[in-house]
Amino acid sequence: MKIRLLFILSYIFITSSSFATDDIWGPTGHRATGKIAEMHLTKKAKRQIDKLLKGESLAFVSTYADQIKSDRKYSKYYPWHYVNFPLDGSYETSEKNPKGDIVTGVAHCVNVLKDKNSTLEDKRFFLKMLVHFMGDLHQPMHIGQKEDKGGNTIQVQWFKRGTNLHRVWDENMIEEWNMSYLELANNAEDLSKEQIKAIEKGSVIDWVYDTHKITKKVYKSVKQGENLRYRYSYVYFPIVRQQLQKGGIRLAKLLNDIFC
Repeated sequence: MKIRLLFILSYIFITSSSFATDDIWGPTGHRATGKIAEMHLTKKAKRQIDKLLKGESLAFVSTYADQIKSDRKYSKYYPWHYVNFPLDGSYETSEKNPKGDIVTGVAHCVNVLKDKNSTLEDKRFFLKMLVHFMGDLHQPMHIGQKEDKGGNTIQVQWFKRGTNLHRVWDENMIEEWNMSYLELANNAEDLSKEQIKAIEKGSVIDWVYDTHKITKKVYKSVKQGENLRYRYSYVYFPIVRQQLQKGGIRLAKLLNDIFC
């Protein structure tokens, strides 16, 4: 009986750990990015997106790419949520995942949406995926290192409760702030037109490198087993908010270009 119980507990632990490696911005973060994107859409893009999504908002569909993980037929899209390369390396020279990554995933979504021969079903599917991937692209630990699974194996504590570096940036800081996605979106920094243009500038690869700069800082921000508390949130939560806003603005830029 004890052996059977031990097996069950081990299975639960292993299963939970494997799911943890697939974490992303939590639902609140993704929805905030989707809502911010809506604030920067052109009227033409908004009309076409509303029609394509049948009235569902970008915030609503932003978690779709995670929801479908429970269905194995979508397993080929799992690697598209992230890209790993060394802190002192580059995307171009790093070893590529043959199944794709967040860079190739975003490119595929954009290509399907731009293709006049794509079916409405495919366009709807890959629009939902694009909204999610653009959120992931701005989570620093989704541009992390392969050896620690984007910080998932770096164990720390959050207010004396066990967690890992990836989850701290995915959800712990956002949850501790205790704001809804609408509150996060509506309280995003008030930017000038020039500042918005500066955020929009560049390609998807440029945006990956922009996030990667933060990734390097995040890895240096903790020690294995460290108990993170108010100070960590005070220093780094402004960066979380900034990344949510950048993700929304850049998502809107892609969608405005697609549906121009």
